[in-house]
Amino acid sequence: MKCDKKDLLLYAVTDRHWLNGRTLYEVVKESLDGGVTFVQLREKTLDEETFLEEAKELQKLCREYNVPFVINDNVDIAAAMDADGVHVGQSDMEAGDVRAKLGPDKIIGVSAGTVEEAILAEKRGADYLGVGAVFPTGSKDDAIDVPHETLKAICEAVSIPVIAIGGISQQNVSELAGSGICGIAVISAIYAQKDIKKAAEDLKAATVKMVESK
Repeated sequence: MKCDKKDLLLYAVTDRHWLNGRTLYEVVKESLDGGVTFVQLREKTLDEETFLEEAKELQKLCREYNVPFVINDNVDIAAAMDADGVHVGQSDMEAGDVRAKLGPDKIIGVSAGTVEEAILAEKRGADYLGVGAVFPTGSKDDAIDVPHETLKAICEAVSIPVIAIGGISQQNVSELAGSGICGIAVISAIYAQKDIKKAAEDLKAATVKMVESK
């Protein structure tokens, strides 16, 4: 499965923190029903065996919806379960090394915070870039802000799709109009909401509007 720009419109990143007694499968299904176009499984605390099991279940679910499913950071798990791809940070692994490990058909996303990082990631074979944090965020303690001018400069410097991440909500997504991004990645704007399906629907509508307004 290759990465299509339109698949990156509403990119959901999972977070076990917001489950409130529900399973990850249930909340991801709700978000897919609400129109999420891409899912990234982000797990920092699970042991490998449980992680692999969970990843396989979610992969199957995403295939039913024809939505790309990637693993955060863990290239070995992504390879072991034949995920659609992986998302890595600048320091996790060079995109070229990931490509060698996963093969030519997998989606590789790379986080970038500067124009230099973005150009390098594209050169090394990234399929898309996740740029942020574009707003202050509570999901990551070390998130530094990427000014909107930098976001725009990154979009202009590379030819691969760019999505923005970090503190994005239905309230502020319109502020990203004209930056050149093709979508947004969110965690709490979907998974921390009471009605996940509705949150995804509303956010998707707002994002479509933002992407289309120049």
